[in-house]
Amino acid sequence: MPPRKITVGAAQMGPISASDDRASVVKRLIEHLKHAKDRSCDLVVFPELTLTTFFPRNYYEDEAELEKYFEPSLPSPATQPLFDTAVELGIAFYLGYAEKVEEAGETHHYNTAVLVDKKGEIVQKYRKIHLPGHADHRPQFSVQHLEKRYFEKGNLGFPVTRAFGGIIGMCICNDRRWAETYRVMAMKGAEMIVLGYNTPTRPFWAEHDNPQSDFHNHLSMQAGAYQNCCWVVGTAKAGIEDGAGLIGGSAIIAPTGEIVAQCMTRDDELITAEADLELAREWKENLLNFENNREIEDYQIITQQAGITPPE
Repeated sequence: MPPRKITVGAAQMGPISASDDRASVVKRLIEHLKHAKDRSCDLVVFPELTLTTFFPRNYYEDEAELEKYFEPSLPSPATQPLFDTAVELGIAFYLGYAEKVEEAGETHHYNTAVLVDKKGEIVQKYRKIHLPGHADHRPQFSVQHLEKRYFEKGNLGFPVTRAFGGIIGMCICNDRRWAETYRVMAMKGAEMIVLGYNTPTRPFWAEHDNPQSDFHNHLSMQAGAYQNCCWVVGTAKAGIEDGAGLIGGSAIIAPTGEIVAQCMTRDDELITAEADLELAREWKENLLNFENNREIEDYQIITQQAGITPPE
């Protein structure tokens, strides 16, 4: 089969302060798109919660102060220039953001990402399923992780869509640590999985930074790529943001599990790679061949229980 190549970019973002307005952030995203155009990118992947600081690290009692981080619609007036520039340049993008939406007469809040095609149309939406952290206020921690307080569990499953000559799946941050995330999308034919993340250098329960954070980040994405024969593009928001550290390590990973491009800073940085989606198909058919080799009768425990039941 002939190659099916897509040039993809991971557009890592440095810190975004709570005092930064949308316009200044969008301007930085547009600069990424311009650089991506110079490198002939078809698709650019931005981080989780790209438009704001990682606000779940803080406890908010004032609803108005919290609501300023959410977007009721996309494109919004502030983000319209990003969509317009993408159309002008002919580049698609993945964008993570905090979504506020009215559904069935009720207001909902999600940690969301959209896939936008080269015409500026949203072709896929994903709402984060694996929300980490805690919902209660824990003032004993200098940095909290309150995603379970500010967001609802995503209700769209793990969608995939045909785009850019292949099959693209999406997830967000903590989802990448769960093997089921990749496998569900691989079972739907995903050849590339794109994701954004905001991963603290220090877990909320710890007194010091975790020296293994970067290793675990790459380990989870490389394993997901190899065990499911798909490309994985993971993009970070990184650096010291409002006094708290975020890891970098944005990477583009081949279906072989090999990192083919990686950010080396914790600031705004664009990496690119030419990804042959045909490689994903070949490995799916020949290395694993799900249809011939999966033994689903022995996997029932995965969907029948959430916790651990050790032998007596």
